[in-house]
Amino acid sequence: MGVVILVRAISLAGLLLATTAPALAQNSAPQPLPIVETIPAARDIAYPGTLKVDIDATDTLRGIFRVRETIPVAKSGRLTLLFPEWLPGKHGPRGEIEKLAGLQIKANGKRLPWTRDAVDVFAFHVDVPAGAKTIEAEFQFVSATDGNQGRIVMTPEMMSLQFNSLSLYPAGYFTRRIPIQATVKYPEGWTAAGAVPAKVNGATYAYETTSYEILMDSPVIAGRYYRKFPLSERVTLDVVADTPEELEAKPEQIAAHKRLVEQAVKTFGAQHYDHYHFLLSISDKMGGIGLEHHRSSEDGVAPGYFTKWAEQPTARNLLPHEYTHSWDGKYRRGAELWTPDFRMPMRDQSLWVYEGQTQFWGYVFQARSGLVTKEETLEGYANIMASLDTRAGRQWRPLIDTTNDPIITARAPKGWTSWQRSEDYYNEGLLVWMEVDSILREQSKGTKSIDDFARIFFGGRDGDYGEVTYSFDDVVKTLDSVQPYDWRSLLTARLHDVSERAPLKGFERNGYKLVYTEVPNKMGRPGTADLSYSLGLAVGKRGIAGVAWDGPAFKAGITVADEIVAVNGRAYSTEALIDAVKAAKGTKAPIQLTLKRDDRYREVSIDYHDGLRYPHLVKTVEGEAGLDKLLQAR
Repeated sequence: MGVVILVRAISLAGLLLATTAPALAQNSAPQPLPIVETIPAARDIAYPGTLKVDIDATDTLRGIFRVRETIPVAKSGRLTLLFPEWLPGKHGPRGEIEKLAGLQIKANGKRLPWTRDAVDVFAFHVDVPAGAKTIEAEFQFVSATDGNQGRIVMTPEMMSLQFNSLSLYPAGYFTRRIPIQATVKYPEGWTAAGAVPAKVNGATYAYETTSYEILMDSPVIAGRYYRKFPLSERVTLDVVADTPEELEAKPEQIAAHKRLVEQAVKTFGAQHYDHYHFLLSISDKMGGIGLEHHRSSEDGVAPGYFTKWAEQPTARNLLPHEYTHSWDGKYRRGAELWTPDFRMPMRDQSLWVYEGQTQFWGYVFQARSGLVTKEETLEGYANIMASLDTRAGRQWRPLIDTTNDPIITARAPKGWTSWQRSEDYYNEGLLVWMEVDSILREQSKGTKSIDDFARIFFGGRDGDYGEVTYSFDDVVKTLDSVQPYDWRSLLTARLHDVSERAPLKGFERNGYKLVYTEVPNKMGRPGTADLSYSLGLAVGKRGIAGVAWDGPAFKAGITVADEIVAVNGRAYSTEALIDAVKAAKGTKAPIQLTLKRDDRYREVSIDYHDGLRYPHLVKTVEGEAGLDKLLQAR
């Protein structure tokens, strides 16, 4: 009986296999279409001729740039034109190809068909006919007219002209080997400023011939209301604004900017530019920006930079940061970040130096120059330290992985920044470099500091605005030359290890520690409430700006998508929320919030009773601490 059952069971299993397997085999199963490389790789050879680009930038009402470009060709056949994709300073594929429109390509007056590459959509293929010496390309760059389309770069009062959005270049060449000459027509009565010199004829600027690489690194600001402030023999502050009143800078304000230049040059030694332009726009109409270039920087701030000086100290960190990049990021650049053209992908692993040490020096220089007071700088440090020390995401995501964020997210909003992390290589990089400074001082008994590293690493030949690349090993080697220590192990741990707490030891060795009190941090923004270290909730001018992962607000079910309507039965205001935290201290009564999301309301209770907590730095040593010395003017 058992044997018969077994045979029947085996037969049934075989039947099931026989009926199932053929059915799976009958599913359609294609093979992938191979990707064939159709774009020539960049070579370090000279391009045969000079590109000429003619830009009409007068349509300020509609924000349309009109481009005519003449491209010499040495032979007939296939030519590939590229729109810049991987942009230095953006650290990712941020070229706005979607705004290129109306492309027409001609040779000898006849229109040529073009084909966009099926894999690289920034590339256009065209067949050059026999006998043609040049081809002409025409297109428009239809810039953003609303913030949801991207950064607004043109208004009726000013513009930010970036040549990487207004030109195409031939594939197959290092961009430093492609000569180009640009001409731009601006609105009548406007003044333009940028790093490449120009001959001016009325509203038309004919820029000197330079390489494609340098022109892309040399943006222009132009405006109806413009003022120029010389800061040194080689450095200029060029300012455009929405109104002429915003250009009224006081002598002591310009003096602080002059000291910024002085302090940076004293620190690094050589200057890696023939001349340098801070291209500062003061506007609430054109989009803000902070973007480094070798001989200039694009710096966009809100109105009040000069006229409300005391109210906006945080805005004055921008210029020290971007100026530092002329040395750190432009002249010295991580080898994996340097690319021969704007098509080759960047690898961002060295951003902990490129941006992290620049963030470090930005804060140092703002204090050394007096652009921002020492007290305000210490408050800014405290905000950075507290934010990173309470960031839950550091438990799973190492610092080095955040260097991928420019490619992963392109600064898109995140729902849970405290857990996801963001571009933490900026501020945590600052903490790492503060630790380096503190160890240099400690190990050398006060005879060495990070200034010694900076002069060696970022110095070099004066006036050289080429690029000198480096590796992790080069960083370690330079530090060892300043002061022997196990730098490799320290930096490897800081970059690759996960941890519960932020690396605050640099500040502690340098004589300061992080504390929390009920006194608000002085670098808070008006109209906001940063209750991150109490409720685990930050409120900005547009509502909830952040919710700390696993904090009290998180546990109550609050997200950044919520709108606070009422606090303990009262209409919401930042003051009402702060008062509720104060009132709940030492009690058992929860804080009651009425929230709105879409068309639904709900009540939540936050069980928090420890009062307000704001971060500050306090000195822990007698006399002059290492941090005091670091922030002193040279």
